[in-house]
Amino acid sequence: MRKARIKLSGISPEVVDKVAVDIKKLGQKSGVKVSGPIPLPTKKLKITTLTSPDGEGTNRWERWEKRIHKRVVDVGLDDRVMRQIMRLQVPENVHIEIQILE
Repeated sequence: MRKARIKLSGISPEVVDKVAVDIKKLGQKSGVKVSGPIPLPTKKLKITTLTSPDGEGTNRWERWEKRIHKRVVDVGLDDRVMRQIMRLQVPENVHIEIQILE
């Protein structure tokens, strides 16, 4: 059976989970087989910088971290469901990738 694998990624885990639940509800409402949302490992981007611009004096460091949360939802391939998913209002900070699998 053909299915669409939808990968969601974003900075805020609550927003990513909300979009994943919305996609799952659309699939269940139309009677298509849905599996997920499956959480994937969180990617952590870390940057450490020296606070003082010239390096003189005491060394103080600032540590910055950005976390990217990911979810996967598999939806049975149906034209009507895919059109509804395309029309779904998604926040700007959530990235969606749709892949068709055999």
